[in-house]
Amino acid sequence: MIKTTNNEDVVKLFSTNTCEIPSDLTSVIRAQDENPAELGGMQHEQIQKIWNSVEKLYRTGNHPLISFCLRRQGHILINRSIGHARGNSVHGLANDAVIATPDTPICLFSASKIVTAMLVHLLNEKGMINLLDPVSYYIPEYGVNGKRRATIFHLLSHRGGIPRLEDDVTPELLFDKQAILQRLYQAKPVSAAGTHLAYHAVTAGYILGELVERVTGQDLKTVLHDAIEKPMGMSYFNYGLEPQYQEQVALNVATGLHPRLGTDHYLNHVLGGGLKLAVDVTNDPRFMQTICPAGNIYTSAEQAGRFFEMLLNGGVYKNKRILTSKTVFRATLPTSVTSLDRTLLVPMRYALGPMLGSNPVGLFGPMTGQAFGHLGFSNILCWADPERDISVSLLTTGKSVVGTHLTALAKVLYQIATQCPKVEKNQRRSLFGSDASETDMV
Repeated sequence: MIKTTNNEDVVKLFSTNTCEIPSDLTSVIRAQDENPAELGGMQHEQIQKIWNSVEKLYRTGNHPLISFCLRRQGHILINRSIGHARGNSVHGLANDAVIATPDTPICLFSASKIVTAMLVHLLNEKGMINLLDPVSYYIPEYGVNGKRRATIFHLLSHRGGIPRLEDDVTPELLFDKQAILQRLYQAKPVSAAGTHLAYHAVTAGYILGELVERVTGQDLKTVLHDAIEKPMGMSYFNYGLEPQYQEQVALNVATGLHPRLGTDHYLNHVLGGGLKLAVDVTNDPRFMQTICPAGNIYTSAEQAGRFFEMLLNGGVYKNKRILTSKTVFRATLPTSVTSLDRTLLVPMRYALGPMLGSNPVGLFGPMTGQAFGHLGFSNILCWADPERDISVSLLTTGKSVVGTHLTALAKVLYQIATQCPKVEKNQRRSLFGSDASETDMV
């Protein structure tokens, strides 16, 4: 359990704990680099229905900022922010509140996991590792106390047996990667690797990140920069945030029903800490200066969507091959049928890194059985859907787990799934296309 020395409550016990909403939403909406709906095979009315649902989600007051990007058929159709990067909270709107833009950096939280996973898959693509190898083959210190047979595959699929950090966890520990690794090396699994599905909210990310660093001989930021951030032309898509961007970052805010009404109990089960601590840690400059492979990539909605567009396009972005299509295909294959996740306590489907959608209803809305992506604490959703030829990123800064926003959030997912038409099978982009022309690409 995470301990904090500051026990001051940031939200009221008997309140919906929402932020102030401007009467004129246009005053806090910013748009950038959008294309006509027709370019993506849609109608303006369909785009408007999707955006109207995002506005209704914002009107619930649970999110000081929502940044949203939708691509279809490779074209940006919506790229907008609505709200404030800082200065709006459950305590009111400050006089110096800063209106966000689509370029405002936002922490992806657990949506960072799929990026780390793809770096692991990249090593497998290069023949530097084998996903079926035990982790201890590359990190000998990990192979003690019953973890010797745990494989890379197990960690990627959330079946590694170490779903959470045990014992007390302080904020300082979360800023000390080596201290966390030492604790994980000595940890005893709660179940044998491969036996139970239990979301590894923090733990597996650190081990997978260490694996990448040991195999490549480089720090994780450098690997991500060289493999994805630089070739895809992203100014910030990395663990932490460079000093020149830290003044622009969107701060996270605790919103929603009071944590004592069940939220903190659930978050302690999932994350090992409560709502206030999770918010405080991620707003701390020290978190922006460290590497948390499971949760501290900072970027914009457009750049997050750009990453998923690359995966949707079989590993290619603007004629640059980032990953082979075989790697993307392998990474997005389901590892099991829908099963009860013993950490999240809900039915889930996982691939080797991504979370998967489901039919008739799943994480990414109705009839999204082909979709793959990831959830980020607590209402961050990034995904690609080959059936609809869309890549989507919904980034939010209100960390409401239980609140008045839930119905509105479900309606956003419903509108995206229903307004974006499915593409005929023979016209869909294949995640497992031919890589014969790879050498011809820049």
